[in-house]
Amino acid sequence: MSSMHFTVVGGKVKKPGKRGRKPAKIDLKAKLERSRQSARECRARKKLRYQYLEELVSSRERAICALREELEMYKQWCMAMDQGKIPSEIKALLTGEEQNKSQQNSSRHTKAAKTDANSNSSVSLKEHT
Repeated sequence: MSSMHFTVVGGKVKKPGKRGRKPAKIDLKAKLERSRQSARECRARKKLRYQYLEELVSSRERAICALREELEMYKQWCMAMDQGKIPSEIKALLTGEEQNKSQQNSSRHTKAAKTDANSNSSVSLKEHT
């Protein structure tokens, strides 16, 4: 008598042994072609990824150069101010800010005058009714 153990799962009798799918007989040439195609796609993805990274590094290097130039400009400005000179760029910035402030103030006054005029006209309308 053999000592084989059978199990019943879902109404089916299962024999002991290897589990999983049975290996299908695959055409060797087709398998190799799929492998080659997969390798080509992988190389193409890798190439694209490297191109993207190179562009990213290049753009970051350009940004770093621009920031270094800006920092050098600010250092020059500070050295000039330490010597008691005000760089023309800073003067332009300051006068630009003063002009902006005066424009803002004049626009506020204009808005306030319009608001006052509107409130006065609404008050006078209420008085007449």
